[in-house]
Amino acid sequence: MIGDKLIIQRKHTERAAELCQDLTPLIRDGYTISVAGESGAGKSELASEMSRLFNESGIPSGILQQDDYFVFPPSTNHEMRRRNIDQVGPYEVKLDFLDANLRNFKRGENPIYKPLTIFSEDRLTTEAFDASQLAVLIAEGTYTSLLKFIDYRVFIDRDYRHTLEDRKRRARDKFDAFIMDVLEREHQIISKHKTLADAIISTEFDRVIYP
Repeated sequence: MIGDKLIIQRKHTERAAELCQDLTPLIRDGYTISVAGESGAGKSELASEMSRLFNESGIPSGILQQDDYFVFPPSTNHEMRRRNIDQVGPYEVKLDFLDANLRNFKRGENPIYKPLTIFSEDRLTTEAFDASQLAVLIAEGTYTSLLKFIDYRVFIDRDYRHTLEDRKRRARDKFDAFIMDVLEREHQIISKHKTLADAIISTEFDRVIYP
């Protein structure tokens, strides 16, 4: 997504390094990883550092962001939620489209035609994503644990109460009772996805847990 703001901290780099070290023996061409968790948990930062470290170690990797796959652009989606709070959930996202892109990658198809969100313009467009040189593709986003074409699932075990300050630093939302209601509803959905994980980042972001 164009316009997203990442704040990389030491904890993101350390956990990414730990995951990359453990995953390297498993990597083969067309390998896919998901990084999931609640909003503000550090998914984008962790995925970014994992991709950077993989690339530096000679394993070419890229990232697909769930934020590009929403049915409506950001501001419009927010207004749709205000009209009907029950809209909050995985059906806001074109998960089937994201899964299809992951399947295309595994098949070696290139380029991958995917959606692209331009945050500042509240606009959706498309782009041709060049995956021809990639061995690894990381899908990051709240609901990415549900994707079918994933080889390894990472889940960040931090809920919206732990991530409130991180979300404020990213300055993407105004915090009011409605936003807190959205975060609680997301929590009720996403927390159940922890059981799908191959690796869990602890609440303190200080270790990787292997269930």
